Amino acid sequence: MANEEDGNAGGTVAENIVLIGKKPQMNYVLAVVTQFNNGARSVKIRARGNAISRAVDVAEISRNRFVTDARVNGIAISSEELSNEDGSRSKVSAIEITLGR
Repeated sequence: MANEEDGNAGGTVAENIVLIGKKPQMNYVLAVVTQFNNGARSVKIRARGNAISRAVDVAEISRNRFVTDARVNGIAISSEELSNEDGSRSKVSAIEITLGR
């Protein structure tokens, strides 16, 4: 299973979900476009923390350049509580952008 830090360009954790990590934007754009080309009616783009801006860029590049008939069906924001390596807990912002045809 791919972890969110590495992302999963070229694959998905669950059907029609692309997790954004540290890889270049176009890797994730390719994953989104591939999902739509394989017949998906909607694709969810998920990111946490510093990757949120990359997720927005991926959604916009996918929508404006490659899947021009796609639209943003929804945006959900949340906070997740994670355990740090030293055992302390911290909250991290998260976003899920749903693109649909």
